Amino acid sequence: MRRWLALTSAAAMVLACAPASWAEPLYVQSKKAELQVDTLISGLDHPWSVEVLPDGAYIVTELGGNLRIVRNGGLSAPISGLPKIALRGQGGLLDVALAPDFAQSRTLFLTYSTPGKGGAGTALARAKLSEDEKSLEELKTLFVMSRPSTRGQHFGSRIAIAPDGSLFFGIGDRGEMDRAQNPRDHAGSILHINADGSIPASNPYVGTGDGLPEVWSKGHRNPQGIVFDPKDGTLLTVEHGARGGDEINAPAAGRNYGWPNISYGKHYSGADIGVGTTAEGYEQPLYYWDPSIAPGAIDVYRGKMFPEWDGNLLVAALKYQMLARLERDDAGAIVSEERMLDGEFGRIRDVKVAPDGSILLLTDEDDGALLRISRAPADH
Repeated sequence: MRRWLALTSAAAMVLACAPASWAEPLYVQSKKAELQVDTLISGLDHPWSVEVLPDGAYIVTELGGNLRIVRNGGLSAPISGLPKIALRGQGGLLDVALAPDFAQSRTLFLTYSTPGKGGAGTALARAKLSEDEKSLEELKTLFVMSRPSTRGQHFGSRIAIAPDGSLFFGIGDRGEMDRAQNPRDHAGSILHINADGSIPASNPYVGTGDGLPEVWSKGHRNPQGIVFDPKDGTLLTVEHGARGGDEINAPAAGRNYGWPNISYGKHYSGADIGVGTTAEGYEQPLYYWDPSIAPGAIDVYRGKMFPEWDGNLLVAALKYQMLARLERDDAGAIVSEERMLDGEFGRIRDVKVAPDGSILLLTDEDDGALLRISRAPADH
């Protein structure tokens, strides 16, 4: 028994899709647990990010510029009131993150590509979801990157909310790789701002004149995943390499992670990148892939459903169409990798550990799906 019923295009247009109860789950035996994978909804247009709302519904971004809610197997109409979005290549509506007090404030944050003089760049905005969930209210742009570009790639950009409520997010080199080494350029950086758009005094370039005050770290090619480990507060990112050289990093203030001066990959032409894999002044990744898996997002498993996975990293992969589970030792070093799903559902863009310990995935397809991984029942 394979998996799920296809959603008809007509059903998608009337805000309905196949309820999860109609779908046949897929059972997958992983190394430490048997998994049940359910399709909660399909018919999404290249979904990019998912968050769980307080009542258990889901809010999902679609790259083409729609923000929707999935509830009880149904798909809402697009939510109105979004910022102006530049649809260009890899650009569009990207991440959604809920404020820690969302249940009271209804505040959320979005990253997206926005038009600007000379092209497009990555931006971050704050807004409130209306009580009827039909629109965004009090929209405020908190950040727009310097130097828009006509290039259509490497916009980043996911959001990690720090314990103090400030925002970390990444922007790629925008296809102009030397920008990743310029601290006076937002491209190729991890950025750090407060939830009101102001600059934290602890940022490494504040008051120095040596770099832009929002910049936290440099030398990143295209970080599309970022998360805090909820147990110890470690900031982790996953980013795309070129032909190989995808990396997991733990960005620290003022550090340089090498791109394009060092890399474990090669240019798509086959030419070497920079001076090799190591050089003085550049940090090493915690882990890298060669060949590339094209990582879309990262999360840390700290749930109760799979206690044997506690502290593992979960990485969504686009090119290899799988979910990677990475085990760490007591010092935080990555010691093993398990690859799961292996092409069963197509390109996997997002991975998110839900409050109940299940795992949510989004597939980056024309007929994209929201999937839920739970522990398989013993009697299935």
